[in-house]
Amino acid sequence: MEVKLDKQYPLDVDATRSWTLLTDLKAVASCMPGAQITEQLSETSYKGAVKVKVGPAVAQFAGTVDVLELDPTLKRMVMFGKGADKTGSSASMNMTVTIVADPSDPTHSVLNGQAVVIVNGKFAQFGGRLMVQVSDMLLAQFVENFRQQAKTLPGAAGAAQVSGAAKTASRPEPAQVASEINGLAIAWMLVKNWISGMFGKRS
Repeated sequence: MEVKLDKQYPLDVDATRSWTLLTDLKAVASCMPGAQITEQLSETSYKGAVKVKVGPAVAQFAGTVDVLELDPTLKRMVMFGKGADKTGSSASMNMTVTIVADPSDPTHSVLNGQAVVIVNGKFAQFGGRLMVQVSDMLLAQFVENFRQQAKTLPGAAGAAQVSGAAKTASRPEPAQVASEINGLAIAWMLVKNWISGMFGKRS
């Protein structure tokens, strides 16, 4: 099953800090609940894992992420990721992310993302509509964590005045996120949307 996503998320963070965080894949992965980079294979290739929890059961997906394009001028990154679990379910994603400065407010930016996601196995049984709803919820969590973590980075003006010793200092603590994706929360969101749809049709 194939799902296409095209999203825009305003950020109350300037484009420079947003781009700095976006190019740190380990930090970006930490913004997604349950996701982490486990190993760097090369300058552009990484191993990663995602945990999904549904009640007492926990499933773990392992895979790779490759950076296909990195354009600092356009602040654009193209990535391809794929993974599978032990039951044979698999997923792949080709994604383009661009950071665009807000012309009316230099302290703000917009995160634009386009992705094509292909899902096989048990997760394909959800259907395209439900997969989009689940993706919307997960992306909303990701963007909020991304925004919070980007705001902890030094501003562009301040960063230029920092001494060499200060530049090597440790980055501020990242935003705290869940250790795995909570499948019950996703299921509850789907139930609420279904109920809302039923009442909407009746009215």
